Amino acid sequence: MNPGGPFGVYSEVGTLRQVLLHRPGLELKRLTPGNKDRLLFDDVLWVQRAQAEHDRFAEVLRERGVTVHLFADLLRATLELPEAHAYALDRIFDDRIYGPLAVDALRNCFDAMDPDTLTEHMIGGITKREVLERIEEPRSIAFHVLDLDDFVLEPLPNHLYTRDPSAWIHGGVAINSMRKKARMRETVHYEAIYRWHPLFAGGGFEVWSAGSVNGPATVEGGDLLVLGGGAVLVGMSERTTPQGVERLAQSLFAGGQVQKIVALKLPETRALMHLDTVMTMADPETFVKYAGLGMLPSYTVTPGDSEKEMAMIDHAPEEMHTAIASALGLDSIRVLTAEQDVHAAEREQWDDGCNVLAVEPGVVVTYERNVTTNAFLRRNGIEVVEVPGGELGRGRGGPRCMSCPVERDGA
Repeated sequence: MNPGGPFGVYSEVGTLRQVLLHRPGLELKRLTPGNKDRLLFDDVLWVQRAQAEHDRFAEVLRERGVTVHLFADLLRATLELPEAHAYALDRIFDDRIYGPLAVDALRNCFDAMDPDTLTEHMIGGITKREVLERIEEPRSIAFHVLDLDDFVLEPLPNHLYTRDPSAWIHGGVAINSMRKKARMRETVHYEAIYRWHPLFAGGGFEVWSAGSVNGPATVEGGDLLVLGGGAVLVGMSERTTPQGVERLAQSLFAGGQVQKIVALKLPETRALMHLDTVMTMADPETFVKYAGLGMLPSYTVTPGDSEKEMAMIDHAPEEMHTAIASALGLDSIRVLTAEQDVHAAEREQWDDGCNVLAVEPGVVVTYERNVTTNAFLRRNGIEVVEVPGGELGRGRGGPRCMSCPVERDGA
């Protein structure tokens, strides 16, 4: 069992025991061709089918003995607690966003909702029309100029990807500051859950970063791989900044549970938004890697002589695999890249072929649509458990993106 108590993630591939998922809901029904880009989606999903696919994903994990916690259930129970309820709404209803003439009326509108309705709108957003079904129109310029079907509170469809707003690293959690405006409000929900929900309120774990207070120094969970043995792999990407990596490293080193971080410099592109879209782990020595990624500049960071100092080794791109192996205490790592033409490789990367979720060493959950990659993994001794992803995959996130492990053994 884990040395840090009931929660903690001590590797990428050890036995997965507890995980946090979010079943798609109203927020995905709010996606349209007109707002999908702003909300960071490339397509509009068929929600009923996406829900069925997600239910199967959760069922597969339960069949493997994993305890599944659903995000909306956690948020609902948290918002029933007066202190958590006030905390969340205080951070959402700000007169700098809504104007001083509307903010109190909107806050009162949400305060009056029952827990189920409140949770649905906190995640799914609310339109001016829906607000006016509940309260009289505030005498506010900012509210008045909105069209009836404009969002007063935007939906959060990216809550589907529970990996990003919080990430467990050894015996603690990093509550992450998000890079894109469309995801920033997600952090408030996680701040409240980890502080007040009965599952977590007893503490017993570290908080490596405290959420929205981190501001522009952003880190997202899709860029964090817990290698194990006190080592962490981090991607500096479209969503994770070098400043964010430094701040997280400082906190982890001060906590004494992590002694080495390897940071990779990814190209800042939508297709490679997080490290786990192009590289994940399948067993303690094996990585699944996208053919088009190539070798990247890497940096090994270790604690310095004081908490304000860190030592860094700058590796040439061709040393990337060696740097990772060294952090793992290995002579080398095994890197699996499916053999296929460049077009097929690009298609499977787009469909999250490399975004595998290990449930135990050598056993991974993948989308069934990535036929070539799945067959290649099986030929190389990896057990592949397939789940449907015809609709879920349209959101550009695979099984690892959709899961936040909160308890996982060391490898």
